[in-house]
Amino acid sequence: MSGAPPDYYAILDISPQASQQQIRDAYKKQALKSHPDRVPSDSPERPARTKKFQQINDAYYTLCDPTRRRDYDSARSYHGFSSGTYEDSNPDTEDIPHEPPKSSGGFPWSSFGFGANNGADEESFSSEQFGGVFEEMLREEGMAEGQDARPTGKFWSLVGGLSGGAMGFIVANFPGAIAGAVAGNRLGAVRDAKGKSVYSVFQELPQGDKARLLSELAAKVFAHAVGS
Repeated sequence: MSGAPPDYYAILDISPQASQQQIRDAYKKQALKSHPDRVPSDSPERPARTKKFQQINDAYYTLCDPTRRRDYDSARSYHGFSSGTYEDSNPDTEDIPHEPPKSSGGFPWSSFGFGANNGADEESFSSEQFGGVFEEMLREEGMAEGQDARPTGKFWSLVGGLSGGAMGFIVANFPGAIAGAVAGNRLGAVRDAKGKSVYSVFQELPQGDKARLLSELAAKVFAHAVGS
């Protein structure tokens, strides 16, 4: 007998009737809250956070696309989850029947793009997916610009103000006594001459500064959610 699918709506803490924008907003909040880089690399919490983060990415991957969402809702209803499914207003797809996916060994991940559900592949996908939304969030905050999400002065000011470790990173890891947002802005602009995206820069930051940057961004995102 086929196993029941994960409850992606519960993972993102949203209603089955949630709009696409609500799904996107929920993903931003949950991904920032559970990102593994919010804790040190040797923290005992990290494996659980990594697993949770991958579940959140799986949920977003499935629910952000109307076709994948309808197929998922069919499987969800088939296994007796509480009522509530996504209704697509596109007249070209309303009359298409959706059969519940069938599998002899658990939920059919291949139907949702994960193939054999290889752990390394899924972790890579999770990182890439988060990177795109991360850059989008930074654009919204004025910390990235353009299609290639180049860091702005506002981003470097924040990074420069995080810690001495971040300043060492900005000046190519050379030690120095310079610190602060103004220096971070100016030195960051020089360092960024090679044209890296803001997420590429984030991935290279010292672990502690990654955590602080994610916390700063999470506070902004959560504040927007409360204010909306």
